[in-house]
Amino acid sequence: MSEVDIEVHVNGARRRATVPPRLTLADFLRERCGLTGTHLGCEHGVCGACTILLDSEAIRACLVFAVQADGAQITTIEGIAGPDGELSPVQDAFRANHGLQCGFCTPGFVVSVTAMLRDNPDPTDQEIRDGLSGNLCRCTGYQGIVKAVREAARGRRHSSSGRSSNERPPSEKR
Repeated sequence: MSEVDIEVHVNGARRRATVPPRLTLADFLRERCGLTGTHLGCEHGVCGACTILLDSEAIRACLVFAVQADGAQITTIEGIAGPDGELSPVQDAFRANHGLQCGFCTPGFVVSVTAMLRDNPDPTDQEIRDGLSGNLCRCTGYQGIVKAVREAARGRRHSSSGRSSNERPPSEKR
């Protein structure tokens, strides 16, 4: 099969590449863009370690081909923090509440929670647990993660920014 030209915007930066049709988006981000925060765990879409935002929707990058993302806006864990490196409210809550241990699953959780809180800024505990069900952690026991999501949601409710998302507005993206 011949290679395909694609153009995507990753964390606000335009990227053009020629890729094999069967190259996964996760491999494209890691190997071609050098964005290794998108982790590969199961490579079957089960663990959530490769979760990114594709046109603002949380998806598993291991299940999407790079050619399918042609023309899309992509946000990886590297694009969640502020332009000055300031942690997002979700990242800060994970840090403050020990919502990580080895850190392998953390990028996927942070991206998933960012999307979840954008769509549901005031989740119940059951909604938090349901929202986290697509991400697996083998280290923490989830208590710190759930606590971090609660704190991030509280912070969003008390935020004076008025934004409905932890993702930076397009004008602030790199």
